[in-house]
Amino acid sequence: MAAAASWLARALRRAVHRPRVVVITGASAGVGRAAARAFAAQGARIGLLARGGDGLEAARREVEAAGGTALALPADVADAEQIERAVDEVERVFGPIDVWVNNAMVSVFSPVIEMKPEEYRRVTEVTYLGYVYGTLAALRRMRPRDRGVIVQVGSALAHRAIPLQSAYCAAKHAIKGFTESLRCELFHDRSNVRVTQVDMPALNTPQFEWVKSRLPTRAQPVPPIFQPEVAADAILFAADHGARKTLWVGFPTIKAVLGNRIIPALLDRYLSRKGYESQQTDEPLPEGRKDNLWAPVPGDHGAHGRFDARARERSFALWLVTHRAAVAISAGLAAIALARAAAR
Repeated sequence: MAAAASWLARALRRAVHRPRVVVITGASAGVGRAAARAFAAQGARIGLLARGGDGLEAARREVEAAGGTALALPADVADAEQIERAVDEVERVFGPIDVWVNNAMVSVFSPVIEMKPEEYRRVTEVTYLGYVYGTLAALRRMRPRDRGVIVQVGSALAHRAIPLQSAYCAAKHAIKGFTESLRCELFHDRSNVRVTQVDMPALNTPQFEWVKSRLPTRAQPVPPIFQPEVAADAILFAADHGARKTLWVGFPTIKAVLGNRIIPALLDRYLSRKGYESQQTDEPLPEGRKDNLWAPVPGDHGAHGRFDARARERSFALWLVTHRAAVAISAGLAAIALARAAAR
């Protein structure tokens, strides 16, 4: 029933030619930048929220080149008032928000023993509370209208934590808990507002160049690595299928989630041996490297990081979960064919 209602809403929107209104946090680079381009290709009107003005302006130009319309709105998601002001501007210019994508994040690569209290606070304020504040801003507008989709950009690390990223892993775990509570309340209230979490694998984004780091060498995403456009495709699907509780992107995410349910203690031991080297290259940190924990790193950093040569442009696992009906029909036909062949 929910899937049919989602399909009907999309059909009606196309019929009346009303572009979808979307807000994306962390839109200046990485996954947010790729998602903005994906929505723009559908002609969406997009509110782009981030701290970095250079990246925001470049994202706005890309959205308009791709066929959408954009507002570049500098905002720190750790400040709820800044989010509210940005959202007021989006609805004043574009109209009611249809989709809200929480994506902004910061992190610190560091052993726990070397972390500082203010670093935990800052990562929590942006990577967890930024989602909470964004969700609240969306709900205040969506609930009275009884429609809308909130997409939480999660991570495999919301299910299975790894060493050297304790603040980030904790924030992603918190997002999962918050989202599950909210989903229960929306069901209780019989609300047509939907919330879904999209859990990502390792992605080739610029974050590894600007995340604060105490590692002896340059950081990398844990292989296998996927391009941010894979994440953008998943976000777009989630926006169109808000009734989905969770979308696990890529086999690495599926393995992390299921593995932690079955053999969590064994994974603790495995990651104690492999989790350090898998997050680092053998290259030394560049001299004068800047991080974005407290302020954005100047410049336009785009959607991709420096791992294009190693990153995968597609995910077969994502295709499977986004084409469940086709997979089920194909499996059924194959079973019938095998049964007939065996009966001969």
